[in-house]
Amino acid sequence: MSLRSTAKRWTYLLHRWLGIGGCLLMLLWFVSGMVMLFIGYPKLTPGERLGALPVLDGARVLQGLPVLPEAVQAEPESVALTTLRGEPAYVVRSGANIGAWSAVTGYALLPVSAQRAELSAAAFAGGPAFPGAVRVDEDRWTHSRGLDAHRPLYKVEVGGRQPGSLYVSSRTGEVVLDAPYHQQRWNYVGAWLHWLYFLRMQSVDPVWTWVVIVLSGLCTLAAISGIVVGVWRWRFRGRYRSGAKTPYVEPWMRWHHLVGLMASAFVFTWIFSGLMSMNPLQVFTTSAGAVDAARYRGATVSLASAVAQPQALLRAAAEQDFTPVEIQWRRIGGELFAVLLDGQGDTRIVSLMDGRLYLARQLPVAGLQQRAQAMSTAPLRTFAVVHAPDAFFYPRAPEAMNGAAVRRFPVAVVDFSDAHATRVYIDLATGDPLLTLGHRERVGRWLFYFLHSWDLPGMLRQENTRLAVLLLLSVAGAGLCTTAVVIGTRRLQMKVRRLRR
Repeated sequence: MSLRSTAKRWTYLLHRWLGIGGCLLMLLWFVSGMVMLFIGYPKLTPGERLGALPVLDGARVLQGLPVLPEAVQAEPESVALTTLRGEPAYVVRSGANIGAWSAVTGYALLPVSAQRAELSAAAFAGGPAFPGAVRVDEDRWTHSRGLDAHRPLYKVEVGGRQPGSLYVSSRTGEVVLDAPYHQQRWNYVGAWLHWLYFLRMQSVDPVWTWVVIVLSGLCTLAAISGIVVGVWRWRFRGRYRSGAKTPYVEPWMRWHHLVGLMASAFVFTWIFSGLMSMNPLQVFTTSAGAVDAARYRGATVSLASAVAQPQALLRAAAEQDFTPVEIQWRRIGGELFAVLLDGQGDTRIVSLMDGRLYLARQLPVAGLQQRAQAMSTAPLRTFAVVHAPDAFFYPRAPEAMNGAAVRRFPVAVVDFSDAHATRVYIDLATGDPLLTLGHRERVGRWLFYFLHSWDLPGMLRQENTRLAVLLLLSVAGAGLCTTAVVIGTRRLQMKVRRLRR
Protein backbone atom coordinates (compact mmCIF):
# COMPACT_ATOMS: atom_id res chain seq x y z
CA MET A 1 0.00 0.00 0.00
CA SER A 2 1.40 3.42 -0.99
CA LEU A 3 2.06 6.18 1.50
CA ARG A 4 -0.80 8.21 0.02
CA SER A 5 -3.26 5.33 0.39
CA THR A 6 -2.11 4.71 3.96
CA ALA A 7 -2.58 8.39 4.85
CA LYS A 8 -6.05 8.37 3.32
CA ARG A 9 -7.05 5.23 5.19
CA TRP A 10 -5.90 6.61 8.54
CA THR A 11 -7.65 9.92 7.87
CA TYR A 12 -10.92 8.07 7.26
CA LEU A 13 -10.44 5.97 10.40
CA LEU A 14 -9.49 9.01 12.47
CA HIS A 15 -12.62 10.87 11.42
CA ARG A 16 -14.86 7.84 11.90
CA TRP A 17 -13.81 6.96 15.42
CA LEU A 18 -13.19 10.48 16.70
CA GLY A 19 -16.58 11.39 15.26
CA ILE A 20 -18.26 8.49 17.03
CA GLY A 21 -16.58 9.49 20.29
CA GLY A 22 -17.08 13.24 20.00
CA CYS A 23 -20.29 13.79 17.99
CA LEU A 24 -22.57 13.76 21.03
CA LEU A 25 -20.25 16.10 22.96
CA MET A 26 -20.10 18.54 20.02
CA LEU A 27 -23.88 18.42 19.69
CA LEU A 28 -24.19 19.40 23.37
CA TRP A 29 -21.69 22.22 22.81
CA PHE A 30 -23.69 23.63 19.90
CA VAL A 31 -27.04 23.44 21.68
CA SER A 32 -25.70 24.95 24.90
CA GLY A 33 -23.82 27.59 22.91
CA MET A 34 -27.08 28.77 21.36
CA VAL A 35 -28.55 29.16 24.84
CA MET A 36 -25.48 31.15 25.93
CA LEU A 37 -26.09 33.72 23.20
CA PHE A 38 -29.03 34.92 25.31
CA ILE A 39 -28.51 33.63 28.88
CA GLY A 40 -25.09 33.98 30.48
CA TYR A 41 -23.45 32.37 33.48
CA PRO A 42 -24.52 34.08 36.75
CA LYS A 43 -22.46 37.12 37.58
CA LEU A 44 -22.83 40.42 39.40
CA THR A 45 -22.23 43.31 37.01
CA PRO A 46 -21.01 46.72 38.26
CA GLY A 47 -24.36 48.21 37.25
CA GLU A 48 -26.29 45.66 39.31
CA ARG A 49 -24.06 46.18 42.34
CA LEU A 50 -24.15 49.98 42.30
CA GLY A 51 -27.86 50.09 41.47
CA ALA A 52 -28.69 48.19 44.67
CA LEU A 53 -26.70 50.52 46.99
CA PRO A 54 -28.39 53.37 48.91
CA VAL A 55 -27.15 56.93 48.54
CA LEU A 56 -24.45 57.81 51.09
CA ASP A 57 -25.78 60.14 53.78
CA GLY A 58 -23.64 63.28 53.92
CA ALA A 59 -25.35 64.49 57.09
CA ARG A 60 -24.07 61.56 59.12
CA VAL A 61 -20.80 61.86 61.06
CA LEU A 62 -18.28 59.61 59.32
CA GLN A 63 -14.71 58.82 60.25
CA GLY A 64 -12.01 59.55 57.66
CA LEU A 65 -9.36 57.24 56.23
CA PRO A 66 -6.89 57.93 59.12
CA VAL A 67 -9.14 55.85 61.41
CA LEU A 68 -8.13 52.72 59.49
CA PRO A 69 -5.07 50.60 60.44
CA GLU A 70 -1.69 51.92 59.28
CA ALA A 71 -1.19 49.01 56.89
CA VAL A 72 -4.44 49.97 55.17
CA GLN A 73 -3.56 53.67 55.07
CA ALA A 74 -0.39 52.84 53.14
CA GLU A 75 -2.53 51.64 50.22
CA PRO A 76 -5.61 53.89 50.11
CA GLU A 77 -6.42 52.79 46.55
CA SER A 78 -7.65 49.48 48.01
CA VAL A 79 -10.31 51.23 50.14
CA ALA A 80 -13.95 51.96 49.27
CA LEU A 81 -16.69 53.56 51.36
CA THR A 82 -19.98 51.79 50.73
CA THR A 83 -23.00 50.52 52.65
CA LEU A 84 -22.74 47.18 54.46
CA ARG A 85 -25.42 45.67 56.66
CA GLY A 86 -27.35 48.94 56.40
CA GLU A 87 -24.43 51.04 57.72
CA PRO A 88 -21.66 53.07 56.00
CA ALA A 89 -18.47 51.03 56.09
CA TYR A 90 -15.02 50.83 54.58
CA VAL A 91 -14.25 47.76 52.49
CA VAL A 92 -10.54 47.06 52.19
CA ARG A 93 -9.12 44.71 49.57
CA SER A 94 -5.48 43.67 49.64
CA GLY A 95 -4.56 40.83 47.32
CA ALA A 96 -6.47 37.74 48.40
CA ASN A 97 -7.57 39.36 51.67
CA ILE A 98 -10.62 41.48 52.33
CA GLY A 99 -12.05 43.12 55.43
CA ALA A 100 -14.51 45.77 56.59
CA TRP A 101 -14.43 48.62 59.11
CA SER A 102 -17.29 50.74 60.34
CA ALA A 103 -17.17 54.29 58.98
CA VAL A 104 -19.05 55.47 62.08
CA THR A 105 -17.00 53.93 64.90
CA GLY A 106 -13.81 52.99 63.05
CA TYR A 107 -13.91 49.47 64.50
CA ALA A 108 -13.42 46.34 62.43
CA LEU A 109 -16.72 44.66 61.67
CA LEU A 110 -17.28 41.20 63.09
CA PRO A 111 -17.63 38.21 60.74
CA VAL A 112 -21.01 38.04 59.06
CA SER A 113 -23.69 35.83 60.57
CA ALA A 114 -26.44 34.05 58.64
CA GLN A 115 -28.97 36.58 59.90
CA ARG A 116 -26.81 39.50 58.72
CA ALA A 117 -26.40 37.83 55.35
CA GLU A 118 -30.17 37.55 55.03
CA LEU A 119 -30.57 41.26 55.81
CA SER A 120 -27.99 42.19 53.18
CA ALA A 121 -29.67 39.95 50.63
CA ALA A 122 -33.11 41.45 51.35
CA ALA A 123 -31.76 44.99 50.96
CA PHE A 124 -30.14 44.08 47.65
CA ALA A 125 -33.18 42.26 46.25
CA GLY A 126 -35.73 44.81 47.37
CA GLY A 127 -37.89 41.93 48.56
CA PRO A 128 -38.06 39.23 51.23
CA ALA A 129 -35.09 37.02 52.05
CA PHE A 130 -36.16 33.58 53.22
CA PRO A 131 -34.70 32.31 56.52
CA GLY A 132 -32.14 29.55 56.43
CA ALA A 133 -29.04 31.04 54.76
CA VAL A 134 -26.68 28.21 53.82
CA ARG A 135 -22.93 28.55 54.28
CA VAL A 136 -21.13 27.26 51.18
CA ASP A 137 -17.50 27.31 50.19
CA GLU A 138 -18.13 26.69 46.49
CA ASP A 139 -20.95 25.36 44.35
CA ARG A 140 -21.92 25.15 40.67
CA TRP A 141 -22.42 28.93 40.33
CA THR A 142 -19.44 30.18 42.35
CA HIS A 143 -16.36 28.79 40.61
CA SER A 144 -15.00 32.27 39.80
CA ARG A 145 -11.64 32.97 41.40
CA GLY A 146 -12.79 36.55 41.95
CA LEU A 147 -14.90 35.19 44.82
CA ASP A 148 -11.99 33.52 46.62
CA ALA A 149 -11.42 36.42 49.03
CA HIS A 150 -15.09 36.24 50.14
CA ARG A 151 -15.26 32.51 50.85
CA PRO A 152 -17.04 30.90 52.54
CA LEU A 153 -20.22 32.44 51.14
CA TYR A 154 -23.77 32.58 52.41
CA LYS A 155 -26.37 31.43 49.92
CA VAL A 156 -29.66 33.24 50.55
CA GLU A 157 -32.92 32.59 48.68
CA VAL A 158 -34.85 35.78 47.93
CA GLY A 159 -38.18 36.79 46.44
CA GLY A 160 -39.11 40.17 45.06
CA ARG A 161 -38.88 41.31 41.44
CA GLN A 162 -36.37 38.63 40.50
CA PRO A 163 -36.55 35.53 42.72
CA GLY A 164 -33.33 33.60 42.98
CA SER A 165 -30.20 32.91 45.00
CA LEU A 166 -27.91 35.63 46.30
CA TYR A 167 -24.40 34.89 47.51
CA VAL A 168 -23.15 37.07 50.37
CA SER A 169 -19.54 37.50 51.48
CA SER A 170 -18.86 36.08 54.94
CA ARG A 171 -16.05 38.64 55.34
CA THR A 172 -17.90 41.88 54.56
CA GLY A 173 -21.60 41.15 54.10
CA GLU A 174 -21.61 42.33 50.47
CA VAL A 175 -23.73 40.59 47.88
CA VAL A 176 -21.08 39.27 45.48
CA LEU A 177 -23.20 37.19 43.08
CA ASP A 178 -26.83 36.99 42.03
CA ALA A 179 -28.28 33.92 40.34
CA PRO A 180 -31.98 34.34 39.45
CA TYR A 181 -33.92 31.09 39.24
CA HIS A 182 -34.74 31.51 35.54
CA GLN A 183 -31.02 32.02 34.82
CA GLN A 184 -30.10 28.94 36.83
CA ARG A 185 -32.61 26.77 34.94
CA TRP A 186 -31.37 27.91 31.54
CA ASN A 187 -27.75 27.47 32.63
CA TYR A 188 -28.23 23.73 33.10
CA VAL A 189 -28.57 23.56 29.31
CA GLY A 190 -26.35 26.60 28.78
CA ALA A 191 -23.04 27.68 30.30
CA TRP A 192 -22.96 25.01 33.03
CA LEU A 193 -23.31 22.30 30.37
CA HIS A 194 -21.18 24.09 27.76
CA TRP A 195 -18.19 24.40 30.09
CA LEU A 196 -18.64 20.86 31.48
CA TYR A 197 -18.94 22.32 34.96
CA PHE A 198 -20.45 19.08 36.24
CA LEU A 199 -16.82 17.86 36.12
CA ARG A 200 -15.39 20.89 37.92
CA MET A 201 -14.85 20.45 41.63
CA GLN A 202 -13.21 23.77 42.63
CA SER A 203 -12.18 27.19 41.30
CA VAL A 204 -8.68 25.91 40.48
CA ASP A 205 -9.18 22.42 39.06
CA PRO A 206 -6.33 21.20 36.82
CA VAL A 207 -8.11 17.88 36.20
CA TRP A 208 -11.17 19.66 34.78
CA THR A 209 -8.92 22.02 32.81
CA TRP A 210 -7.04 19.23 31.08
CA VAL A 211 -10.16 17.14 30.49
CA VAL A 212 -11.69 20.06 28.58
CA ILE A 213 -8.43 20.75 26.70
CA VAL A 214 -8.02 17.11 25.63
CA LEU A 215 -11.67 16.70 24.62
CA SER A 216 -11.60 19.98 22.68
CA GLY A 217 -8.37 18.94 20.97
CA LEU A 218 -9.79 15.58 19.90
CA CYS A 219 -12.97 17.21 18.59
CA THR A 220 -10.84 19.71 16.65
CA LEU A 221 -9.01 16.79 15.00
CA ALA A 222 -12.37 15.23 14.20
CA ALA A 223 -13.48 18.46 12.51
CA ILE A 224 -10.24 18.80 10.51
CA SER A 225 -10.33 15.20 9.33
CA GLY A 226 -14.00 15.65 8.43
CA ILE A 227 -13.19 18.62 6.21
CA VAL A 228 -10.49 16.62 4.45
CA VAL A 229 -12.68 13.55 3.95
CA GLY A 230 -15.62 15.66 2.81
CA VAL A 231 -13.53 17.37 0.13
CA TRP A 232 -12.03 14.04 -1.00
CA ARG A 233 -15.46 12.49 -1.42
CA TRP A 234 -16.97 15.41 -3.37
CA ARG A 235 -16.88 15.19 -7.16
CA PHE A 236 -15.82 18.62 -8.35
CA ARG A 237 -15.71 17.29 -11.91
CA GLY A 238 -18.27 14.83 -13.11
CA ARG A 239 -20.74 12.87 -11.01
CA TYR A 240 -21.14 9.49 -9.40
CA ARG A 241 -23.35 6.81 -10.95
CA SER A 242 -26.31 8.11 -8.98
CA GLY A 243 -25.95 11.41 -10.82
CA ALA A 244 -25.02 13.26 -7.60
CA LYS A 245 -21.81 14.97 -6.57
CA THR A 246 -21.77 12.98 -3.33
CA PRO A 247 -21.26 9.20 -3.32
CA TYR A 248 -23.71 8.66 -0.45
CA VAL A 249 -27.23 7.48 -1.24
CA GLU A 250 -28.35 6.61 2.29
CA PRO A 251 -30.11 9.79 3.65
CA TRP A 252 -28.20 10.20 6.93
CA MET A 253 -24.80 9.80 5.25
CA ARG A 254 -25.85 12.06 2.40
CA TRP A 255 -27.02 14.86 4.70
CA HIS A 256 -23.92 14.48 6.86
CA HIS A 257 -21.75 15.01 3.79
CA LEU A 258 -23.73 17.94 2.38
CA VAL A 259 -24.25 19.80 5.66
CA GLY A 260 -20.63 19.11 6.60
CA LEU A 261 -19.36 20.78 3.44
CA MET A 262 -21.54 23.83 4.07
CA ALA A 263 -20.89 24.21 7.82
CA SER A 264 -17.47 22.60 8.23
CA ALA A 265 -15.53 25.88 8.44
CA PHE A 266 -17.81 27.20 11.20
CA VAL A 267 -17.75 23.88 13.08
CA PHE A 268 -13.96 23.83 13.00
CA THR A 269 -13.51 27.46 14.08
CA TRP A 270 -16.05 27.13 16.90
CA ILE A 271 -14.51 23.94 18.31
CA PHE A 272 -10.95 25.20 17.83
CA SER A 273 -11.68 28.60 19.41
CA GLY A 274 -13.31 26.79 22.34
CA LEU A 275 -10.01 24.98 22.81
CA MET A 276 -8.18 28.31 22.68
CA SER A 277 -10.46 29.67 25.44
CA MET A 278 -8.71 27.34 27.86
CA ASN A 279 -5.37 29.07 27.17
CA PRO A 280 -3.54 25.71 26.97
CA LEU A 281 -0.06 25.84 28.51
CA GLN A 282 -0.62 29.59 29.05
CA VAL A 283 0.30 30.29 25.43
CA PHE A 284 -1.70 33.53 25.42
CA THR A 285 -0.18 34.95 28.60
CA THR A 286 2.76 37.33 28.42
CA SER A 287 5.53 35.66 30.43
CA ALA A 288 6.93 38.76 32.15
CA GLY A 289 4.99 41.42 34.04
CA ALA A 290 4.74 44.24 31.53
CA VAL A 291 3.17 46.84 33.82
CA ASP A 292 4.50 47.96 37.22
CA ALA A 293 1.44 49.06 39.17
CA ALA A 294 3.46 50.19 42.21
CA ARG A 295 5.53 52.63 40.15
CA TYR A 296 2.37 53.95 38.52
CA ARG A 297 0.76 54.61 41.91
CA GLY A 298 3.88 56.33 43.24
CA ALA A 299 5.03 57.03 46.77
CA THR A 300 2.90 56.77 49.92
CA VAL A 301 0.65 59.78 50.41
CA SER A 302 -0.52 61.70 53.46
CA LEU A 303 -4.13 61.22 54.54
CA ALA A 304 -4.34 64.52 56.38
CA SER A 305 -6.11 66.34 53.54
CA ALA A 306 -9.84 66.79 52.91
CA VAL A 307 -9.66 64.15 50.15
CA ALA A 308 -9.41 61.51 52.88
CA GLN A 309 -12.55 62.80 54.65
CA PRO A 310 -15.79 61.33 53.25
CA GLN A 311 -18.01 64.07 54.70
CA ALA A 312 -16.03 66.76 52.88
CA LEU A 313 -16.28 64.75 49.67
CA LEU A 314 -20.04 64.32 50.04
CA ARG A 315 -20.50 68.07 50.67
CA ALA A 316 -18.55 68.84 47.50
CA ALA A 317 -20.66 66.35 45.56
CA ALA A 318 -23.90 67.86 46.89
CA GLU A 319 -22.83 71.26 45.58
CA GLN A 320 -22.70 69.71 42.10
CA ASP A 321 -26.00 67.80 42.57
CA PHE A 322 -24.16 64.48 42.41
CA THR A 323 -25.45 61.69 44.69
CA PRO A 324 -22.78 59.00 45.20
CA VAL A 325 -23.53 55.54 46.51
CA GLU A 326 -19.86 54.65 46.87
CA ILE A 327 -16.52 56.41 47.26
CA GLN A 328 -13.27 54.83 46.12
CA TRP A 329 -9.80 56.24 46.62
CA ARG A 330 -6.95 56.19 44.10
CA ARG A 331 -3.28 57.13 44.13
CA ILE A 332 -1.45 57.94 40.90
CA GLY A 333 2.03 59.43 40.79
CA GLY A 334 1.97 59.90 44.56
CA GLU A 335 -1.19 62.04 44.50
CA LEU A 336 -4.40 61.01 46.27
CA PHE A 337 -7.84 61.59 44.79
CA ALA A 338 -11.33 60.14 45.26
CA VAL A 339 -13.70 58.59 42.76
CA LEU A 340 -17.41 59.05 43.46
CA LEU A 341 -19.87 56.59 41.84
CA ASP A 342 -23.63 56.96 41.66
CA GLY A 343 -26.28 54.27 41.22
CA GLN A 344 -26.07 54.43 37.42
CA GLY A 345 -22.30 53.93 37.34
CA ASP A 346 -21.57 57.57 36.53
CA THR A 347 -18.39 58.92 38.13
CA ARG A 348 -16.80 62.11 39.43
CA ILE A 349 -13.16 62.61 40.35
CA VAL A 350 -12.48 64.73 43.45
CA SER A 351 -9.01 66.18 43.93
CA LEU A 352 -7.49 68.93 46.05
CA MET A 353 -6.50 72.09 44.17
CA ASP A 354 -5.44 75.34 45.84
CA GLY A 355 -6.82 74.12 49.15
CA ARG A 356 -10.28 73.34 47.75
CA LEU A 357 -11.95 70.16 46.58
CA TYR A 358 -12.52 70.16 42.83
CA LEU A 359 -14.88 67.81 40.94
CA ALA A 360 -14.16 66.64 37.39
CA ARG A 361 -15.54 64.01 35.06
CA GLN A 362 -12.12 62.66 34.11
CA LEU A 363 -8.41 62.95 34.82
CA PRO A 364 -6.34 65.60 33.02
CA VAL A 365 -4.95 63.91 29.91
CA ALA A 366 -1.59 65.71 29.98
CA GLY A 367 -0.87 64.72 33.58
CA LEU A 368 -1.96 61.13 33.00
CA GLN A 369 0.32 60.83 29.98
CA GLN A 370 3.30 61.86 32.07
CA ARG A 371 2.43 59.41 34.86
CA ALA A 372 1.69 56.53 32.50
CA GLN A 373 5.38 56.38 31.59
CA ALA A 374 6.07 55.05 35.09
CA MET A 375 4.17 51.85 34.25
CA SER A 376 7.08 50.47 32.24
CA THR A 377 10.83 50.82 31.97
CA ALA A 378 10.41 50.79 28.19
CA PRO A 379 9.92 54.08 26.33
CA LEU A 380 6.36 55.26 25.82
CA ARG A 381 5.76 55.00 22.06
CA THR A 382 2.28 56.50 21.70
CA PHE A 383 -0.41 57.96 23.94
CA ALA A 384 -3.90 58.59 22.54
CA VAL A 385 -7.42 59.18 23.80
CA VAL A 386 -10.02 56.97 22.13
CA HIS A 387 -13.74 57.77 22.20
CA ALA A 388 -15.12 54.64 20.49
CA PRO A 389 -14.53 50.88 20.73
CA ASP A 390 -11.63 49.35 18.84
CA ALA A 391 -10.75 45.73 18.04
CA PHE A 392 -9.44 45.05 21.56
CA PHE A 393 -11.36 47.34 23.92
CA TYR A 394 -15.14 47.20 23.58
CA PRO A 395 -18.19 46.66 25.83
CA ARG A 396 -20.20 43.44 25.77
CA ALA A 397 -23.74 42.59 26.79
CA PRO A 398 -24.16 41.37 30.39
CA GLU A 399 -24.85 37.79 29.25
CA ALA A 400 -21.44 37.56 27.55
CA MET A 401 -18.61 35.85 29.40
CA ASN A 402 -16.78 39.17 29.93
CA GLY A 403 -19.99 41.19 30.22
CA ALA A 404 -19.06 42.43 33.72
CA ALA A 405 -15.79 44.05 32.57
CA VAL A 406 -15.72 47.85 32.78
CA ARG A 407 -15.39 49.34 29.29
CA ARG A 408 -15.89 53.09 29.61
CA PHE A 409 -15.15 55.86 27.11
CA PRO A 410 -13.16 57.96 26.54
CA VAL A 411 -10.18 55.79 27.39
CA ALA A 412 -6.45 56.45 27.18
CA VAL A 413 -4.46 54.01 25.02
CA VAL A 414 -0.79 53.71 25.93
CA ASP A 415 1.70 51.80 23.76
CA PHE A 416 5.20 50.93 25.00
CA SER A 417 8.26 50.02 22.93
CA ASP A 418 9.07 46.84 24.85
CA ALA A 419 9.64 43.32 23.56
CA HIS A 420 5.94 42.47 23.97
CA ALA A 421 4.66 45.68 22.30
CA THR A 422 2.59 46.19 25.44
CA ARG A 423 -0.59 48.23 25.20
CA VAL A 424 -2.50 49.50 28.25
CA TYR A 425 -6.03 50.96 28.27
CA ILE A 426 -6.43 53.44 31.15
CA ASP A 427 -9.87 54.55 32.35
CA LEU A 428 -9.93 58.36 32.35
CA ALA A 429 -12.79 58.28 34.86
CA THR A 430 -10.79 56.43 37.53
CA GLY A 431 -7.17 56.14 36.39
CA ASP A 432 -7.41 52.33 36.51
CA PRO A 433 -5.55 50.23 33.92
CA LEU A 434 -8.52 48.27 32.56
CA LEU A 435 -6.80 46.07 29.98
CA THR A 436 -3.18 45.14 29.28
CA LEU A 437 -2.18 43.38 26.07
CA GLY A 438 1.06 41.96 24.72
CA HIS A 439 1.71 39.96 21.55
CA ARG A 440 0.31 36.76 23.04
CA GLU A 441 -2.87 38.35 24.38
CA ARG A 442 -3.54 39.89 20.97
CA VAL A 443 -3.27 36.49 19.30
CA GLY A 444 -5.54 34.96 21.94
CA ARG A 445 -8.10 37.69 21.35
CA TRP A 446 -8.42 36.72 17.66
CA LEU A 447 -8.26 32.95 18.15
CA PHE A 448 -10.86 32.88 20.92
CA TYR A 449 -13.12 35.92 21.19
CA PHE A 450 -13.36 36.68 17.48
CA LEU A 451 -13.62 33.10 16.18
CA HIS A 452 -16.00 32.04 18.96
CA SER A 453 -18.40 34.98 19.19
CA TRP A 454 -17.63 37.31 16.26
CA ASP A 455 -17.12 40.24 18.57
CA LEU A 456 -15.68 42.87 16.26
CA PRO A 457 -17.10 46.30 17.17
CA GLY A 458 -18.69 46.62 13.72
CA MET A 459 -20.45 43.28 14.16
CA LEU A 460 -21.52 44.11 17.72
CA ARG A 461 -23.18 47.29 16.46
CA GLN A 462 -25.37 45.05 14.28
CA GLU A 463 -26.25 42.82 17.24
CA ASN A 464 -29.47 41.32 15.87
CA THR A 465 -27.82 40.42 12.57
CA ARG A 466 -24.81 38.92 14.34
CA LEU A 467 -27.01 36.80 16.59
CA ALA A 468 -29.18 35.65 13.67
CA VAL A 469 -26.15 34.50 11.65
CA LEU A 470 -24.58 32.79 14.66
CA LEU A 471 -27.85 31.02 15.41
CA LEU A 472 -28.24 29.88 11.81
CA LEU A 473 -24.70 28.51 11.69
CA SER A 474 -25.10 26.91 15.12
CA VAL A 475 -28.26 25.14 13.93
CA ALA A 476 -26.30 23.87 10.93
CA GLY A 477 -23.52 22.68 13.25
CA ALA A 478 -26.04 20.99 15.53
CA GLY A 479 -27.64 19.34 12.49
CA LEU A 480 -24.26 18.05 11.34
CA CYS A 481 -23.57 16.60 14.79
CA THR A 482 -27.07 15.06 14.91
CA THR A 483 -26.41 13.16 11.67
CA ALA A 484 -23.06 12.10 13.13
CA VAL A 485 -24.77 10.78 16.28
CA VAL A 486 -27.16 8.66 14.16
CA ILE A 487 -24.36 7.37 11.92
CA GLY A 488 -22.10 6.67 14.89
CA THR A 489 -24.87 4.83 16.77
CA ARG A 490 -25.54 2.63 13.75
CA ARG A 491 -21.84 1.89 13.33
CA LEU A 492 -21.51 0.86 16.98
CA GLN A 493 -24.64 -1.32 16.77
CA MET A 494 -23.19 -3.03 13.72
CA LYS A 495 -19.91 -3.67 15.57
CA VAL A 496 -21.76 -5.09 18.57
CA ARG A 497 -23.75 -7.46 16.37
CA ARG A 498 -20.57 -8.69 14.71
CA LEU A 499 -18.93 -9.31 18.05
CA ARG A 500 -21.94 -11.27 19.27
CA ARG A 501 -21.77 -13.54 16.23
